[in-house]
Amino acid sequence: MTFSAVIVAAGSGSRAGPGQAKQWRLVAGKPVLRWSVEAFLAAGATAIVIVTTEDGENALSEVLAGLPSWRTARGGATRALSVQSGLAALADRPQDEPVLVHDAARPFVSGATVAGVLEALEGADAALPALPVADTLKRAEPGQNPTTTSREHLWRAQTPQAARRKTLLDAYAAWSGAEPTDDAQVVEAAGGRVAIAPGDPLLLKLTYPEDFAMAERLAGAARITRVGQGFDAHRWGPGEEVWLCGVAIKHDETLIGHSDADAGLHALTDAILGAIGEGDIGDHFPPTDDTWKGAASDLFLKHAADLVTAKGGSIVNVDVTLICERPKIKPHRLAMRERLAEILSLPLDRVSVKATTTEKMGFTGRGEGLAASAIVAVETPV
Repeated sequence: MTFSAVIVAAGSGSRAGPGQAKQWRLVAGKPVLRWSVEAFLAAGATAIVIVTTEDGENALSEVLAGLPSWRTARGGATRALSVQSGLAALADRPQDEPVLVHDAARPFVSGATVAGVLEALEGADAALPALPVADTLKRAEPGQNPTTTSREHLWRAQTPQAARRKTLLDAYAAWSGAEPTDDAQVVEAAGGRVAIAPGDPLLLKLTYPEDFAMAERLAGAARITRVGQGFDAHRWGPGEEVWLCGVAIKHDETLIGHSDADAGLHALTDAILGAIGEGDIGDHFPPTDDTWKGAASDLFLKHAADLVTAKGGSIVNVDVTLICERPKIKPHRLAMRERLAEILSLPLDRVSVKATTTEKMGFTGRGEGLAASAIVAVETPV
């Protein structure tokens, strides 16, 4: 099912303490807003609207660098007005397309939560994730003893909340009460049926300063580490230079291949694709396609890295081993590491390039070809 998302990120977050508004603060080294955008992209959102302030719009190009399919809308004086502004920014989308409205202050959105809300929407006018209240509830008036309130049939509402775009626009147009606290309430007031989908305990809302300490601890639990490996080999042929790990090296032979035959980049590309379950380099860039004849292999590597980003993931580190008798790799290792770090937007200490020989054994030992192996660690949402 196709869907769009509206992420409300226009609040000042004054209860979160001094400093930046909470949607711009870092959790595990990443802006809170970026967590949600990456999650919706990984879940398959066709369009994402970030509702924010003028200052926020200016910051988004840096906060969301490298992420596709997002646009902006200017926030209003209230959350309800901000949501309506976001819905208006989706005017090019079908009226019956589901829209997931989400608070930017809830960074740990999972694919399971998105899927559950969309499934619940199929038989309702709106749907929201919610958790049953587990704690005993007490009502305390000033100066009086607290009294116990039944928690039966009580739920803690979360976001993202889903409705078809026209349903939500019509419901907001008909709203006449005090400021609504969420979007399901607006649809409910208009006579719509609201369904509850399973909530997620990790989907906490960052409100107070202590919430950020909790979020830092949860960030590790909300992501998994994947490992991928790749291998590639090319034979030697007539030429004057060879491309290895994105660096041209003068040599009395060259590697033969459909593209530039950069075995280091090919092995690393396959390792990244393997880590995220996206096949291999031939699936994405078939050697039967003349488009890629003689192509620079950094295009392939960048494509694989972009797929990681689209899944809400990040590359942790990469390690490439070149297997050959010659050329000598050591004089070029630093340049290779720097080039890989540039392509993958990684710090240099997360990029390793090594070389070894096979002691004159096998096709590399006989000088018939060159081989490369690579391993990569990738973090993605659960």
